[in-house]
Amino acid sequence: MISLKINKTLCGAKGEMSLEIDLEIRQGEFLAISGESGAGKSTLLRILAGLEEAEGKVVVNGQNWNNFPVQKRQIGFVFQDFGLFENMSVEQNLLFVAKDKALAEELLKITQLSELKNRKPNTLSGGQKQRVALARAFMNRPKILLLDEPLSALNPEMRLKLQKEIVKLHQRFGCTTLMVSHDSSDIYRMASRVIVMELGKVIKEGTAKEVLSTDSSYLSGEVLEIQKDKVVVLVGQQLIELKVSKDKQLNIGDYIEIEGYLAF
Repeated sequence: MISLKINKTLCGAKGEMSLEIDLEIRQGEFLAISGESGAGKSTLLRILAGLEEAEGKVVVNGQNWNNFPVQKRQIGFVFQDFGLFENMSVEQNLLFVAKDKALAEELLKITQLSELKNRKPNTLSGGQKQRVALARAFMNRPKILLLDEPLSALNPEMRLKLQKEIVKLHQRFGCTTLMVSHDSSDIYRMASRVIVMELGKVIKEGTAKEVLSTDSSYLSGEVLEIQKDKVVVLVGQQLIELKVSKDKQLNIGDYIEIEGYLAF
């Protein structure tokens, strides 16, 4: 069980704000943290990892972690900037965490990096670096896994594969996992519970389906293209082509409501 009762003043997207979290996370849970940029999501992960300080208490399995050394927390962390050692090969990056060659080989195979194990990070694509960071996070067999947008640089095929593999590894190592993500497919396929943050506070929580659901028959989207009698609208990550009446005045960049669509 992880208990977070913390306060910290942050400079958010809209100026100074207070991060105020009162949250309990069950052992073995896969918790997704969603919300707009600047809401305090990544800061929450860094506080749990011991990389930032905050007022209040962080208690893990009954142990107060306020002054607990970072290196003893048995945490795997995938950072947004990957945090790889540029002077080491892919394999060396993994073995730096733990001298477990069998586990390193298994993780490289799962992430389809075996053929790249002798390459340096500066020769890899963003998606390949992200996979190295993900594999490395499991090398110390973490009890707590912290993922900050772990799949954002991947193509759809690799993203789907790693969504499944992360859940398998989460279960295999018995991790408690916290994942920051803006991607609805990551949240829906991976998380057992979701919280939504806004300006440093949790404003909504529930299952992925509950949080992502809407009982409204209206969706809003951005107009990307205007043609003779139709427009192309971006709704979430989907493009919808709609017929419009000739007297409807629209401009590219307008947001419009689309009636008759149901989403969950």
